Amino acid sequence: MTESTTRPPMIVERPGEIAILTLDRPDAMNPLGHKGDGAAIEAICEDLNADLPVRRAILTGAGRAFSVGGDVKAMADSESAFSRGGLITRDHYRNNIHGAARAIHGLDLPLIAAVNAAAIGLSCDVACMADIRIASDRAKFGVTFLKLGLVPGDGGAWLLPRTIGMSRASELFFTGDLIDADTAMAWGLLSRVVVHERLMDEALSLAGRICAQPPHSLRLTKSLLRQGQSAT
Repeated sequence: MTESTTRPPMIVERPGEIAILTLDRPDAMNPLGHKGDGAAIEAICEDLNADLPVRRAILTGAGRAFSVGGDVKAMADSESAFSRGGLITRDHYRNNIHGAARAIHGLDLPLIAAVNAAAIGLSCDVACMADIRIASDRAKFGVTFLKLGLVPGDGGAWLLPRTIGMSRASELFFTGDLIDADTAMAWGLLSRVVVHERLMDEALSLAGRICAQPPHSLRLTKSLLRQGQSAT
């Protein structure tokens, strides 16, 4: 078993009122979706939801990527849930990947995605689960599921059209193309693009301004915004 399959999916630091969540499998460009990732991320998010003094979280990636999404090499293994197909693949999504997605999307406290480099597939969807997205000028985005013979089954088909509109979301899904940070900004995926070396400074500055707000009101306002997205 490789280091990337045994290493926890993320680490958590709490400098004061801000939690920094770092996707932490840098040797493999921070893949997600290994067995146990769902439970690990659920536990982290439950802990943060219960920690009322924490007012803001930042999600970023270690090393050369935000995250490449699913681990393609692991998925191709004959014993993987993807290779075995049918109900096994379905249950892997339900019991693992969907658990992580629900936990991140269900964070009570506001979440900034500080996208430091490539955010592909599942990790692009994870970025869309954040409330605010800022990116390095080196970042790239893509939802390349169809190139692997997969459907976007982890929430992206719901999230991305609500973020950048149906036409642009359809273009990205159907072509598998990657877009750079400036295009992502123009399409409404990002709030801002910053020089790579300044990314975490900008994220921490933004988080600090948000932390000036009352913690309970922050969480309740996030809840109202989320409810408003699906209200009719």
